[in-house]
Order: sequence, then C-alpha cells, then structure tokens
Amino acid sequence: MDINTYTADFLAAQQKRDPAQKVFHQAVAEVVSTLKPVLEQKPIYLKEKILERIVEPERIISFRVPWADDKGEIHVNRGFRVQFNSALGPYKGGIRFHSSVTQDSLKFLAFEQTFKNSLTTLPLGGGKGGSDFDTRGKSDAEVMRFCHSFINELYHHIGYHTDIPAGDLGCGAREIGYMFGQYKKLTNDFTGAFTGKKPNWGGSLLRPQATGYGVAYFAQNMLATKKDTLQGKTAIISGTGNVGVHAIEKLTELGAKVVGFMDYDGSIYDADGVDAEKLAFLKDLVFVRRGSLKEYNKKFKKAVFRPGQKTWDIPCDIACPTACENELDEHDAKTLLKNGCKCICEGSNMPCTPQAIEAFQNAGILYSPGKASNAGGVAVSGLEMTQNSMRIYWTREEVDQYLRRIMNSIHTSCLSYAEEYGMKGNYMAGANIAGFIKVADAMLDQGLV
Repeated sequence: MDINTYTADFLAAQQKRDPAQKVFHQAVAEVVSTLKPVLEQKPIYLKEKILERIVEPERIISFRVPWADDKGEIHVNRGFRVQFNSALGPYKGGIRFHSSVTQDSLKFLAFEQTFKNSLTTLPLGGGKGGSDFDTRGKSDAEVMRFCHSFINELYHHIGYHTDIPAGDLGCGAREIGYMFGQYKKLTNDFTGAFTGKKPNWGGSLLRPQATGYGVAYFAQNMLATKKDTLQGKTAIISGTGNVGVHAIEKLTELGAKVVGFMDYDGSIYDADGVDAEKLAFLKDLVFVRRGSLKEYNKKFKKAVFRPGQKTWDIPCDIACPTACENELDEHDAKTLLKNGCKCICEGSNMPCTPQAIEAFQNAGILYSPGKASNAGGVAVSGLEMTQNSMRIYWTREEVDQYLRRIMNSIHTSCLSYAEEYGMKGNYMAGANIAGFIKVADAMLDQGLV
C-alpha cells in the first residue's frame, strides 16, 4: 500500500465526515503528516486501523448548564466533556471556560492532550472539557453558581479512576474549588478527582506555574542543542494568563529579558524587560484584580501599550505563543524571522498555523510544538494525583525537580524519535511520533475496544 495515497485518502475521508470541524482536522493533519515513516515500518497500524480508531473520541458528553446571575436572570450555557482516549490511563485534561468554546475546539484539544499526556510518560489518557461561559466580568457568586450547575451534570462522568479534570483557559483555582466542592457534596467522596486545587486542601505546589515554567525549561533545552543559553536573550510572549505570566517569570529567572506580552486589549513593549517589581504588579493585575494591560504602562512609564496589536513585530531572540490556537500566522512568522528570532517555543495548543510552522522549519530555526513544550502543566497534574493517592505533600523544590526531569525527558524523546525516523532535529515530527507510538501500541495490546 502506498502510504502517501493512504494518508491523503484518510484525511479526505475525515474532512468529508465532519466538514465543519476545521481546527480538529488541522490537528489531525499535522500529526498524520509526520507518521508516514512509522506507518511504513509498522504496517500492523494500518491493518488494525489504528489511525481510524485514534481520531475518534471514545465518548463525547454534551449538556446544558442553567444558572442565575446576581440579578436573578436565568442564563443557559453549553457544557461538554470529550473523553478522547483511555489507552494509557484515565482521561486527563483541562476544563476551559470561554465564549469561543465549541465541541469542535474541545475535540481538537482532547486529541492534542492524548499525545501530550503520552509524552510525559505518566499513565494518563486524553480528554478535555468546558463551556461557552466566560468568567470575565462575573462576580464570584455568579461563577460559583455556574460551576455548581456545570458539575451537577458532569459529576456522573468523572472520578479518580475514570476522568480527572484540571483547569484551563478561564478556569483557575477558584473555579476548580467551586467544582470540587459540589462534586464532593454530590458524591460524598473526597478524592483527587480534580487537579489544580489550592495547596491547602490537596493541590500541588507549582501547579499554577508548571506550564509556564515547563515552556522556559524546554526553550533552555532547545538552545542547548546549539550550545547556547537563555542568558541575555530577548523574549516575547503572547497571552498573559497563567501560562504566559509564569513563562515570563521563569524565562527572566533563567537569564532572558522579556520585552513583549499581550492580552485581549493589546500588547506591551517594555524595552527594559520585566523585573521583580514589574512581575509582582503583573501577577496582581492578572490574577487578583483581573485587570487590563492598559494599566501596565500607567505604572511603568517607559513601557508602551499598543491597543489591538500583537507582540510578533517586536524584535526578539525567542517567541513563546501562550494564548490560543492559530494566533500566529504566516505573516507573523515572516516578521519574526526578519527580526532575527531564532527559537519558537509553543506554550499553548496549536498556536501557530501550518503556514507559520512551514516558514519556521524552512528557515531552519528551532521550533517546538505545544504538545511537547506545553506539557509541564499536565506533568505536575500527574504529580498532584500521585501526592493525593499517597497522602503526601512534596516541597516546591521537589516538584520543580520532577518537572525539570519530565521536560528534559520529553525533549530527549522528541529528538531521538525524530532522528530514528529520518527527521533529525524536527521537534514536531519527534513529538508526534513519540506520542503516537505509545498510544497506538497500548491500543493494540488492549484489542478492538
């Protein structure tokens, strides 16, 4: 069988089956495009229809979420949980609360999560969930009522040995707390059925920081392959949520100078870089007051706020997209390359368009996909599950040591698998192949289920 023909026919059939699911098809095509040498060497994957099986979620749960605002007005949102693949363990993946959430977007995220979790080497399957509810502008009481209503349905389908949700965009420790409280009340069971909990009642230290820290550690490893370091490098970030702010923190700690970042309203260019005072202000602005970057340059006069603009035109050595899918397009990629960028380290799921990735790879610069460099969050979620099950509590230093070890292992796997299958230095191919083989082999072992 000709592999090129097979994969082309496979992708065409997927698009014909679900023509509206564009981001999901993009994610599938990215993975499948790198698997051709694997499929040639291991024809059993074709015989057992692993591709056809691995792109179908095991289960998709859809439900309504009614809730009342502070004025007593009733609202109805949609809730979802995509339980994609459990070949390696219970479903694991975040819950996203944002107006952009659809079944398509969550299906794509759960597919990516399956391979990301595989890369960590932890025994976790892939899943994702969420709602088109937006926490911005809502009171704590409104968020609590929504979260309780959301869990009133979802609790039937999750549990420590079944599906363990975590936080994601729009869903942090506050939301996890409200959901866990209702889950505990409904089940009369205090277990590690959620991760991302606050440390004083079962959460792990460094869980909020883990994804951003992992991005910085991965970028450090990438530069080391060129006998280079983060010391003195300029960096830009896109999102200033949980991932972005903590990537700024760790990149700065490791010697880089972060000169650009953005939120919904626009971007900041701070040529002097983020120091300890600025980072403390940024954390308070984002995590406590939930304010806008418009306030940043009012506090720090030398910084420039650029309404409605991205960060990608700011000259840098390293760029870390940490916001949402397809935020960095071909034009942005060419601008980054023109300005001398030498390393793209993704901190979110599929933030670069296929055309942008092609531009980076053709230019020969360092580029890592989110399923590899973004895996720090789920890695520490797995460590949180371990601490919960053992009834122990690790120090910040212990968790950070485990996190660095896991990110180093993922980096090594990406490079070794890429080289083994004839694509030396290609992080995207290495991540896809390493993640796929482990899941595919587990599916073969478990039979046609």
